[in-house]
Amino acid sequence: MAVHPTTRQHTGIHLPAWLKTPATDHHDATTATTTAGAAAKSLAVLRIATGFIFLWAFLDKTFGWHYATASGKGWTDGGSPTKGFLSGVSAGPLQTFFHDIAGKGWTDWLFMLALLGIGVALMSGIALRLTAAAGTILMAMMWAAEWPPAQHLTTGEPSMSSNPFMDYHLLYALAMIAFALTAAGTTWGLGRLWNRIPLVAHNPWLK
Repeated sequence: MAVHPTTRQHTGIHLPAWLKTPATDHHDATTATTTAGAAAKSLAVLRIATGFIFLWAFLDKTFGWHYATASGKGWTDGGSPTKGFLSGVSAGPLQTFFHDIAGKGWTDWLFMLALLGIGVALMSGIALRLTAAAGTILMAMMWAAEWPPAQHLTTGEPSMSSNPFMDYHLLYALAMIAFALTAAGTTWGLGRLWNRIPLVAHNPWLK
């Protein structure tokens, strides 16, 4: 008499298909790569746009292109890029300090070099760590000059501040820090070439 093999019974618990964790496949990897690429390009666009704001501010204050700086009152015309703003500070604990340094030669040079350096670095994608540090200091000083927490100026007039803490200066600083942490200069920028320079490679803070 022939003996037929008994079919093995599986006694394990079977989960419904909708409860099973899907295995990572080629489609998932492709999606992740596409998302990462889109994120890198988005950061690059934001980096270039932010850099343009700083670079344009430098050019307008230098040549008086009739935007924030009236024609004939640019730096090259003998005007001061800091006197008007700093001498008009009328809120916050650093008013006296800002009034004292307003319009001085070294103040103008430091301010303008900062605008130029930050603008060029962000648009080209180089030295983003150094730029983030310098840019954060500059934005912190400008934030202190405007002093958003104040609801009234020393004259008693409303300060017109729309927020007790956060303003565009802090957003710029946070953006520059994000660019540095994510190496945003390697996409649509010269970051990769800059990082290969021996001096930069041996001094990570220059990246």
